[in-house]
Amino acid sequence: MTETIKDKVRAFVIENFLFGDTSYDLADTASLIENDIIDSTGVLELVAFIEDQFGIVMGDADIVPANLDSLARISAFIEARVGAPATA
Repeated sequence: MTETIKDKVRAFVIENFLFGDTSYDLADTASLIENDIIDSTGVLELVAFIEDQFGIVMGDADIVPANLDSLARISAFIEARVGAPATA
């Protein structure tokens, strides 16, 4: 099975913000900010990951909750920028 964009983002969030706690029930639509999973520094780390992993350059206008506040939103944003399907 090919690793999807959402799989890669989920793995990054679990590893970097949940400290490897795979038991945490991270729903695709759960707010990463409202659930205190990421803070402003975490958003910058997430942006760096997206840019490095997917070859996207994110401008200030891209770094908003509408694009970065859940696994579903992050995956949709990346999919729109790279033209790859976010789901298998």
